[in-house]
Amino acid sequence: MTDVSKTLDASGLACPMPIVRTRQAIDRLDVGQVLEVISTDRGSLQDIPAWAETIGHKLLDKRETSGRYTFLIEKAVG
Repeated sequence: MTDVSKTLDASGLACPMPIVRTRQAIDRLDVGQVLEVISTDRGSLQDIPAWAETIGHKLLDKRETSGRYTFLIEKAVG
């Protein structure tokens, strides 16, 4: 089980806001801490993992449950 340091609920936000809020939230974490992101924007299924990889953060988990997309992202860079 991964220890989540912060949860960001971006439900109801449309692109690009889930990414914008995710970036803002992860910037406030220390390296190694984990951000849980919850989104209802279908585009986030591709956008959030691609963003994390581009920046260098580690996507630990990605899952979909009843139209809600949950991501666990470990902050990997300062």
